[in-house]
Amino acid sequence: MKTDDDTARRLYRLMVTTRALDAEATVMQRQGIIPGYAPLKGQEAAQIGSGAALDLARDFAFPTYREMGVAVAMGVDLIGYFASHHGSWHGGLYDPLASRFAPINAVVAGSVLHAMGWAKGEKLSHGTGVSLAYFGDGASSQGDVHEAMNFAGVDDLPVIFFCQNNGWAISLPTERQVAGGSVAARAAGYGLAAEVIDGNDVVEVFEATNRALQRARSGGGATVIEAMTYRVGPHSTSDDPGRYRSIGEEQSWALLDPIDRLAQQLRAAGADDAFFESARTDARETVETVRTGLVDMTDRPLTELFDFVFTNPTPRLLEQRDAYLSNAYLSNEYASEATHG
Repeated sequence: MKTDDDTARRLYRLMVTTRALDAEATVMQRQGIIPGYAPLKGQEAAQIGSGAALDLARDFAFPTYREMGVAVAMGVDLIGYFASHHGSWHGGLYDPLASRFAPINAVVAGSVLHAMGWAKGEKLSHGTGVSLAYFGDGASSQGDVHEAMNFAGVDDLPVIFFCQNNGWAISLPTERQVAGGSVAARAAGYGLAAEVIDGNDVVEVFEATNRALQRARSGGGATVIEAMTYRVGPHSTSDDPGRYRSIGEEQSWALLDPIDRLAQQLRAAGADDAFFESARTDARETVETVRTGLVDMTDRPLTELFDFVFTNPTPRLLEQRDAYLSNAYLSNEYASEATHG
């Protein structure tokens, strides 16, 4: 490992916490605490290694709906993050500006255009920040990705296009929807730098992301990073991967588990049982805090449906809000009369 031992240990702790939270999120979905969730098991190294490389004083990450590990790496308020999966608030209740982590984006490839736009603004303002756009191999087939890469290539924008190639676009394998052999191969057509990396090696991901950050800061423009990894679980909690892939395939990737791989390297470097137990203990505490916060979360005021649509509300929107408030008032009045008879 080129990365120093302290950094590697920090990356390990973050991956263990991410996996524990990921498992708990599925449990909470089955228990009805959250209505839906997109698991990331197997992709911890790709997410932690990239997210942990960012400078939170100037960089900005643009996630999809599966980047919980990036949120962990960047220190995002996790109860606020899971508020989106809880259905309490679209995009999460954390502060995107303070955390440097954009709202959760469920539009396939939508985060890529946002990251490119932010990078354009950063260049116009002569800043030194870099945006990091997350997307999957399936999303790479969307026109938004090609438009963003072309724009970034023309203007030499400080953006990293980070593709987590997890082998499956829901039930469609990568080879059936990515032409040209790889996502990274497309970078040459836009004049961008590119790297294909082992997405299950957190140290390699961390170092590759740092190289791309330095390239962007020095005026070298955008980089496409294709992190080859595997989605161990389903696409979402409503998916059954057994319908489209084999147990043998899943078992072969289990041998490349990113957490086990780093654990072996750390033990070889001198980490003892106390370190690993401490990492598990911290993860359990984080899980309990997040679970308690979600269970205790109350409904948001329905008036927020009208508060954040337009900076200057339209007359029609105001009419709808007033109608809702009037109906809500009457409903409460009738409920009070029924209660007190």
